[in-house]
Amino acid sequence: MEIETTVDVGQKSVGMTQDSKNIALMTWIGTIFFGFIPGLIFYLIKKDDAYIQDQAKEALNWSITAIIGYFAGLILTFILVGIFVLMIVGVCHLIFCIMGAVAASNGKTFRVPFAIRFIK
Repeated sequence: MEIETTVDVGQKSVGMTQDSKNIALMTWIGTIFFGFIPGLIFYLIKKDDAYIQDQAKEALNWSITAIIGYFAGLILTFILVGIFVLMIVGVCHLIFCIMGAVAASNGKTFRVPFAIRFIK
């Protein structure tokens, strides 16, 4: 027996089951270890669930933003500032993914404040 709740995703209210929360949670936890891959997989295969789509899209946007930050830090390591940039991006990546996982486990939408919205 699945209990369905509603949550506001963007402009509309959608029904959400415990399975949706669990998959969104797995997306955010997987993003910590595997980068953009979990977000991309769930974004492509879970078209029927608006909550999973929303959270996978957010995780994917954050992953792409973090990759850009890591790349900028890698380039800046030649002038020794990049080491700090890499550490800051790494800590932000960990914190934002944990915050996303906590929000997903509670059935709330999460928006990363610094993510560039490549996928709308």
